[in-house]
This record gives sequence, structure tokens and C-alpha cells, in this order.
Amino acid sequence: MKFGGTSVGDQECIGRVVGILNHYHTAGNELCVVVSAMSGVTDQLHAIAAEIEGVRDDPPIDTFITSMRTRHGKVVQAVAPGEYDTVMEVIDERLCNLKNILTAVHNLRELTPRSRDYIISFGERLSALIVSAALREAGVPSLALSGCEAGIRTTDRHGCAAVLPESRTHIQSHVIPLLGDSVPVIMGYMGCTGDGIVTTLGRSGSDYSAAIVGAAIDADEIWIWTDVDGVMTADPRLIEDARVLPSVSYHEAMELSFFGAKVLHPRSIEPAMQRGILVRVKNTFNPAAAGSCVMDTSTPDHRVVKAITYIDKVSLINITGAQMVGRPGVARAIFSALAELEVNVMMISQGSSEANISLIVDDEHLAAALAALNEVMQRGYIQEVGHDRNVVAVAVVGVGMAGSPGISGRIFTALGREKINLMMISQGSSEVNVSFVVKQADGQRAVRVLHDEFGLAKES
Repeated sequence: MKFGGTSVGDQECIGRVVGILNHYHTAGNELCVVVSAMSGVTDQLHAIAAEIEGVRDDPPIDTFITSMRTRHGKVVQAVAPGEYDTVMEVIDERLCNLKNILTAVHNLRELTPRSRDYIISFGERLSALIVSAALREAGVPSLALSGCEAGIRTTDRHGCAAVLPESRTHIQSHVIPLLGDSVPVIMGYMGCTGDGIVTTLGRSGSDYSAAIVGAAIDADEIWIWTDVDGVMTADPRLIEDARVLPSVSYHEAMELSFFGAKVLHPRSIEPAMQRGILVRVKNTFNPAAAGSCVMDTSTPDHRVVKAITYIDKVSLINITGAQMVGRPGVARAIFSALAELEVNVMMISQGSSEANISLIVDDEHLAAALAALNEVMQRGYIQEVGHDRNVVAVAVVGVGMAGSPGISGRIFTALGREKINLMMISQGSSEVNVSFVVKQADGQRAVRVLHDEFGLAKES
């Protein structure tokens, strides 16, 4: 069971989590728990690390450490008063370590990727300690483990490390012996290299941690506890009548997570899929709700489309040039240059004339992408590179679309009726996903139009 930041956000939330775990533990289930940092803490760690790197005098380190101790100490007092002194001693030790690394960053005026990973891992270092103590307070034996102590071994790509295959053996030897009477609480989002250097797994990496641990211990199910009732047909903040999907396939869930659905981390599906483990999405604040199941094949549905989602904060890049036509090696030059600067390309579309390639990248990668493509242009492979930041990518997802004629026609006809202009279209050979790009101002309206077109609203 993985609990996200909102699920462990304060003493009331952690009390609710302990009640859930106690219920299932008492019922005789073997449980392993992965937790995120308390809501907002990781963002605060990112912010303080960036701030102190540039500030010259009087960095606000002491104020920050005090606020962290106050917030977490208040929660310990509420959920584990019998262990307050013991837990606070460990918290103070960890906050001292955090203060030391922040001071070093300030003195050196340098924040390396390795230092950043170490700093932003402290949210989970504190939250797991508290959840484990709260379980013991409730009479459930528990031990808190860092990702490294749990056996999660990763590459050394700081900020977005990948878990190595050898982790499976390490996790089995470190975690399985604790199951049964005890409930281990593992710090999500983090692991370590073979040399013990702390790494992080990228944003929402706690889902990835849970999937890796669940797959390694051959869990019967992996439960992702969050703050919504399950995987939905659209973002409920945009579409009021969005509906919870009882089940989605692994492939549908992966497409949805890649295209902005924040319930699951994109990399959290594959480990479960490889082992055939059911992933259940549940709401910590409404545990009686059935939630959604992610499995090999989803429940049959008369709707060929399952869900509509979109990604904002992306940029469209158009690459053009007559010299691209019929010239071998152009694509290799483009994508090798982008890979060299670690630019992640989210969507690709190329016209049959070969004179144009369109890409979608995250806004944060735009500057690096343009620098890489400028170098390719200097080498004569391409003539012009243009970009547009005011766009969103929309994805229409559903395994029922495969082999069903007319789906693309319905999509584009519905958008045309609303005079929504398509700037780029992309579809994979699996036919599970039709993606397109529209102006940012049209994004939410496009989702609304297609949600209605395919009858995805709540059933009466």
C-alpha cells in the first residue's frame, strides 16, 4: 500500500492511514507500506535548496529547519505521544544533517544534482518515521526503512533515476523477512546507487517505489491510496460529471499517466504488468469507495473510448527544411542531439513529404531542445526551427478503439464543429491512444467536447 502526500499531510490524515492499515493488518493481511513526504514538504525542500544557492547573506536555513521541526513535531505529538521523545531525537538528528548540507550548498554557492537529491529526500525520511511510530502507538509492530535500506538500487541519474533489476533480490532479502507480524514503512521516491549514494526517482516517484517493491515481493495486489476515488474519465476539476472507471487495462493506465492523469506515475504500471499484479487505486478519504482496478484486461464496456486527458505546460516544436526530404540520417541527428541534452520527447509527428517534423516537449526542456536543434541546423540537416509555448496535448484513450472504424473521424468532426483547430496529430500503431495538440485556450474545451461526444459522463 502506497500513501501519497495528501494522505499523510497532517495528524488527522496520518491517523486515518493508521486506521486503514490497522484494519487490514488485524484481518490477517501481510502489509508493506510506502509513503510520500507530507504534502508540500518536497516543494519546500526544492525551494530552499534553490534559494540558498544564490543568496549572499543570512540564508534562511535556521528558520526553515525550525518550521520543519515544528510541523513534524506537532504531528508526532498527536499520533505517537508515547514515542515522542524517541522519534524527535531521530528527527532532530536528520534535521541536523539537512542543515549541514544546506549550509554547505550556501557556502559553496553550488547545488549539484547529487546534493539536490539528498536534500529533497528528507521529506520521506521524516514522514515514514512518523507513520511507523504511529503504527507502533496503535499496537502494530513497524519499522521505517529508507529506499536504500529496503533494497532499491538505481542508476546514478540524479533527479530521475531508474531502478536496476538487481533491486528485486535486495528487496526480497530486506523486506520479506519483516512481513507478517510487522508492517515495514518504506520511504518512497528514493533509492541509492550501488555505492550507497542517495538518488530520487522523479516527481511522483513514490508510486514507482511502491510498484517496484510490490513486484519484488510478489504482492497479491498493489494499492495506491490517493485523494480521488479512482482513475477517472477526465480530470474532475475540469469536467464536473467525470466518472470513476471500475477498471482499466495496464496499457490504458500507462497512456493516461503519460498524458497528464496524475493518479498514477507513468513508470508505476510496468513493474506490476511484468508480474501480472493487480493495481488498485483507492481514496484515503473515502476508503469505502470501490476504487479502480488496473489489470491485464479491463471490464468490457460499450464505450470504445475510456478517458480523455491532457497535458499543459508543454511546447510544440516545428522542424522544417527541404533538405530533409530523402536524406538518410536526419531523424538520427535530431533525436541524438536531443538525447545528448536529456530532452524528453513526448509526441512526434512527421508529414509524408519528410519536410516537416513536429515534436512536443515539456516546457522545462524547451531551452535545451532549441539549443540541441540549433546545433543540428548548423550542420545543415534542417533549415528552420519554430516553437509555440501556448499549447496543450490532448489524448483520447481506450483499448476499444483498436480496430473500431470511424473513431478518429468522430474525434475530429466533434472538434471541427466547435471550431477547435488541430496543430498536430499523433497515433501509435496500438490504436489505444489518439493524441493531438491545440492552442492552450482551446484545451479544456476540447476535453469537454470529446467527453460529451463519447458519452463518458456519470451514468444516471
